[in-house]
Amino acid sequence: MSVVLKLSRPNRIYRPSEALEGKIVVKAQSSISHYGIRLNVKGSVNLQVRGGSAGVVESLYGVIKPIPILNRTIEVKPSGKISPGTSEIPFSLNLSQQDENSERFYETFHGANISIQYLVTVDISRGYLHKSLSATMEFIVESNKADLLQRPLSPEMVIFYITQDTQRHPLLPELKSGGFRITGKLSTQCSLSGQINGELTVETSAVPIHSIDLQLFRIESILLGERIATETSLVQTTQIADGDVCRNFTLPIYVVLPRLLTCPTTLAGPFSIEFKVAIVISFQSELSKMNKKSDPKTPRLWLAMETLPLELVRTK
Repeated sequence: MSVVLKLSRPNRIYRPSEALEGKIVVKAQSSISHYGIRLNVKGSVNLQVRGGSAGVVESLYGVIKPIPILNRTIEVKPSGKISPGTSEIPFSLNLSQQDENSERFYETFHGANISIQYLVTVDISRGYLHKSLSATMEFIVESNKADLLQRPLSPEMVIFYITQDTQRHPLLPELKSGGFRITGKLSTQCSLSGQINGELTVETSAVPIHSIDLQLFRIESILLGERIATETSLVQTTQIADGDVCRNFTLPIYVVLPRLLTCPTTLAGPFSIEFKVAIVISFQSELSKMNKKSDPKTPRLWLAMETLPLELVRTK
């Protein structure tokens, strides 16, 4: 005996103005009686603060009260019986209502301290003598088409350059004395359905290059009373070049954004979600071989980097 939820869309992506549709699939070897089949749709912003980004008092609480977005329950079927074999029970539920005074819909996001999640749960009540049958599935919410950015994204890119003089952390003596210069340009406003575009050129470098990477970071901020707890965490690393590259050769930058781990840049009252990218140049050094597992947020003697803000938007 089992119950499974099947949504109408394989990608499970819905917009707030649309109806959540699907089927409740029940498999039973014999006929079963029930006291109603109910469907609950719940959406919330879940916040937590870890000890590293909060004081002693805040870290004791850990999890902050979630921000409710959606919580609706409908009865799919009244009391009755389910026939033996496989039964498919269709359902449809409008996600938003015009007269509903609730929190605005935020896009689905899975972060380190902030999680925006939407769940649909079916519950088949079978009374006191039998355990209820239930199943839960996550679905993904994206912005309404009417709320999407109407104008096309600006093709303009930010020009950057990386030298030994632009670094604010200590470098290996050979890097300081020999010098290096890496130039390029990068788009700092990006569509979630697109990619991060740009290019990079190694003009000079006295020390051979080991690797060139683009790191995507999320910046999650949570309002705690009169202060803000902010934590930056790495989302993904994409290698642009492996080994010592040719000088004055233009390397393309093309990075696809990860699903669920990114969302539109959000500046809400109790929380905010922002992003930034870092171009990281790793130089060949015996010291780096002994510290392979280093924190990507911590500058090292054999690394040079440039960090740029990144605005993510949802476009048509």
